[in-house]
Parts: sequence; C-alpha cells; structure tokens
Amino acid sequence: MSRFLAPAALLAACLATPGVAAGLSPAEARMKAAIAADATRNEALLERLVLQNSGTLNLSGVTKVGEMMRAELAPLGFDVRWVDMKDTGRAGHLIATHKGDGRGRRVLLIGHLDTVFEPDSRFTGFRRDGTRAIGPGVGDDKGGMVVIVAALRAMQAAGTLKGADVMVVLTGDEERSGKPLSRSRADLVAAGKWADVALEYEGLAVTPDGDAGTVARRGASDWELVTTGVPGHSGGVFGAELGYGANYELARILDGFRRELPEANLTANVGVLAGGTPAGFVGDSFTATASGKTNIVAERAVARGDLRALTPAQEAAARAKMQAIVAQHLPRTGATLTFNEGYPPMAPTAGNRALLARLNAVNRDLGLPAMPEYDPAKRGAADSSFVAADADTIGGMGAAGGGAHADGEWVDLPSIQRQGLRSAILISRLAAERR
Repeated sequence: MSRFLAPAALLAACLATPGVAAGLSPAEARMKAAIAADATRNEALLERLVLQNSGTLNLSGVTKVGEMMRAELAPLGFDVRWVDMKDTGRAGHLIATHKGDGRGRRVLLIGHLDTVFEPDSRFTGFRRDGTRAIGPGVGDDKGGMVVIVAALRAMQAAGTLKGADVMVVLTGDEERSGKPLSRSRADLVAAGKWADVALEYEGLAVTPDGDAGTVARRGASDWELVTTGVPGHSGGVFGAELGYGANYELARILDGFRRELPEANLTANVGVLAGGTPAGFVGDSFTATASGKTNIVAERAVARGDLRALTPAQEAAARAKMQAIVAQHLPRTGATLTFNEGYPPMAPTAGNRALLARLNAVNRDLGLPAMPEYDPAKRGAADSSFVAADADTIGGMGAAGGGAHADGEWVDLPSIQRQGLRSAILISRLAAERR
C-alpha cells in the first residue's frame, strides 16, 4: 500500500478493504466493525465537547467537560473520580480506572480536558468543512479524548475490555499547569508508577510520507536571568569604578548562550528582557518594565526564557553550561540564573521504541504503512513526560489535524476512526500479555 495515501484513503483501506483483516483475530475484526458503526456518534461527541468552552482558567467549563467524559467512561465499567485542584488555581483532573483480571499489562491513557482558548477568545463554535472539523481545541485535545472513547467502546463491543486493567487520566491544566507541579502532577506521576505502558493522546504526527510515531518529546523548563551593575554617569562606563553595567552583562551572557549552547535537540530561547535603572518583571507575569536615561549606566537587567532538551542528561549538562557562562562576570557586575519547575524530557528509550514496534505490528495487520519515529524537536512538551520515567510511553495517539493553539484549529474526522482502531487493537493486545 502506498505511503502517500491521503488520510481518508488510509481510513478507507483500513476499514473497508476485505483483504486487510487477514492478520486480525475475530475480536479485532469486531473492533473494526464497532469503530465503523460509531463514526457518527464519535463526531457528535466531538462537537459537544468543542462547544463547551474549557479554557484552562475557565474552571467551571473544564469541570463540565470532565462530567461529559465521566458520562462516556462510567458506562464502560470505569470507576471515575474527580481530583479537585482549586488550591493550584485550576479545576481538577478526571481519573477513571477499569479493573481487569490483574494478569495483563497495565495500560495508562493520557489526555487533557482544557484548551488554550479562554471564554473571551474570538475563536468559537464548531463547523465541518468536508472531512475536517474546525473549532477551539478540536484537536488539542478533544479529538484525542474522542479517540480514547472510540477505542474503549470498540474493546467493550469485542469483549476485550472486560479483562483489561486500564486507567484514563485526563488533566484539567495541561495547557497552563497549576503550581506547584509537585502537586498538580502528583496523580499523573502515581498513575505512571502503576502502569506498564502509557499511551498519550495529543495529536497524531503526520509527515508528507504518512503517519509517524512519537517515542520522544523534549522537556521544557523556564529560566530567569537577573544581572546587576553599578549605576552612575555614563562617562564612567567601562572604567574601573563603574565597570560595564547590567545591560552589557546581560548581553554578554545571552550571547554566550547563543554561541555555546546549540546542539541537536537542545534550544534555549529568550522570550522577554528589559534593562535600566530600575528594571524588573511585574510579579510572576512575562511583562517586564524598565526606565533610565542614555547617560546612566544600567543598574539592573532581567530576561526570561525556556530550555528544551531531549534527555535528562542533556538538560543537566545544558544547565551546568549556562551557569558557567553566567559566572564569568564583566567587571563590577553580577548575575544570577534560576530555573523554575518544568516538564521533564521524554527520552527515546528502548522501551518506547519497542512499543512503537508493537503499534507497527497492528499497522501491518490492518494493512497500514509502518510509522517511523517522528522528530522530537518538532513536538512540544506534554503530560506524557511525567510518566515516561516509569512506563514505556508513546505519544501522538490522538487525531490528526493542524493549526493547534490558533484560530482555525482543525482535525481530520476520518483519523478519529483510524486512531481509535489502532488503539483498540494495541490496548487489547497489551492487556492480554502476562506481566
């Protein structure tokens, strides 16, 4: 089968071609039929989810989407509970647990209830344009949640859900995490320690050659740089008494980052900066203020940015290098660099790659092309990073689409069925393996 089939053609080949079911068991063939029968239902669920605004800071909206997902999971035999997170400034998380026979591999499914689109966003509503659905959060991550429901319903119809130990964690603050992360991600970390395998339902990676698998994601942590200098008349700058001032020290450090940090899969971005007498940030925001004059040596300068790395070792080495650059002060200046809590890296481990191989066995039996590894530098951080240290993990199991986090975000509707069938078969096979 050509790797250049369009998504709709891939789905048609998967669901309609008689010969592709040769590698499927009778139960898997029933899943295939159930996925096809639920197509209209799944699209209707997607529309209902999208029409309910659930911007991260819309606590009531996130809670309502959680209740909508409870209504989908509870009838499938899941014990569903809500974990309140208002003490972190966020709504909470939905955690659903299906107790199987206790003998197979434990499978964790990860998605999120919230979107980047708050109630005052100009991007609202839900509409269809051919095979596309367009709306706020339609792909990130409401399409992913629908894929989870589609897969679990197909498993129930085929009888494979009954013995499966499955947990679903839908966070309510993936787009803007509650603080501290040690609190807001505690339940997810615990779920990762419970699980043998984790599947994350952010959007499917699609390349010009076809679908791809996400076995790695870079982590992301914020940093803040503060430099200081001796204020005084600009006529004394560069001299022994005043030195170089805070602005030159900031420029030296940032240029050192530019020159010494770049390497594969590592980035250090400077998002905002300011310098003068005085200068600083407004609280915990990313709004910086500064004032001064051209004839005054700057007393203070500030900058905030992020660091992204592929592995914990790469991140640790980058942090050490950044601190070493900071420590080489210009005369009469000082500087401090601090790192905030962040998303850990999801490294491309042997276990993650073995899990992709299992997914590709499903693709083979469905007559679909094998999925290569997707470039981790093209993916953002995600909740799967919090479980990857404890469970074999693969990401991007959600629906295919585009324009995430922007007006016009869209999802390919046929991909919901394709992804739902892939997941249903993969989860069933994993759950049947003895631990």
